[in-house]
Amino acid sequence: MDQTTAAARGIDPTQPHPARRYNYWLGGKDNFAADRASGDELERLFPKVRLGALANRALLQRATRFLAAEAGIHQFLDIGTGLPTADNTHEVAQRHEPNSRIVYVDNDPLVMVHARALLNSSPEGRTAYIEADLNDPGAILAHPVLHDTLDLRQPVALMLIAVLHFIHGDGAAKPVVGRLLDALPSGSYLVATHATSDFGTPEQQALYRQLVEQGKSDVWTRPRDEFADLFEGLELVEPGVVPASEWRPEEGAVIPERSDINVWTAVGRKP
Repeated sequence: MDQTTAAARGIDPTQPHPARRYNYWLGGKDNFAADRASGDELERLFPKVRLGALANRALLQRATRFLAAEAGIHQFLDIGTGLPTADNTHEVAQRHEPNSRIVYVDNDPLVMVHARALLNSSPEGRTAYIEADLNDPGAILAHPVLHDTLDLRQPVALMLIAVLHFIHGDGAAKPVVGRLLDALPSGSYLVATHATSDFGTPEQQALYRQLVEQGKSDVWTRPRDEFADLFEGLELVEPGVVPASEWRPEEGAVIPERSDINVWTAVGRKP
């Protein structure tokens, strides 16, 4: 999509957006110069950031496979969908459970344009899309598309992959997660990943705080304890809270240094 068409659709191509920057790091083509410039600047300062994005994407696929193939979950609420790429949530889920139903949510109009064009459900299942913001969980939960697609009386996997760190402020993410989980029944799951500065040097941590204060980064990193607190009251699935690359890795996978990933991950079941 060129910039003129993007502007006509209400998309500002001059401002970087996390979904398009993530798409750029993953090797996609659905991004603009501003997104690439933002991605390059962060990668210049933190050379391993692209590895973290790739590990995060691979985690989404492994966790979805676990939920569909082992945990018996057939409904997914994926908030912060991002731009379509290989093995999206519905593709992995429906590969194991063709009747799986998935609702994608994102606040970038470009994501919705591509989602409607590229994300096709299996005949037995269903895929739907909502343009909404994680900061307003009430609007997501009240949306008629959600209730038309998912049965909230039955377990749902709440997928919050690389999105909670766009909620700024100490302790600010927990009320949002709690509001969403409260609407889901027993047997539902929370899958979350979150950027962290825990593994950086003191100099890197100070630099990152400065970037956030200057508005040069939109990612609000959180330490392990605050991330783990999002799963309060849930039954953690082994191996618990670990970096993305260490959550049930593929057999024979080479596990990178934690400082190369900088992404916490956990999966929890609502009792």
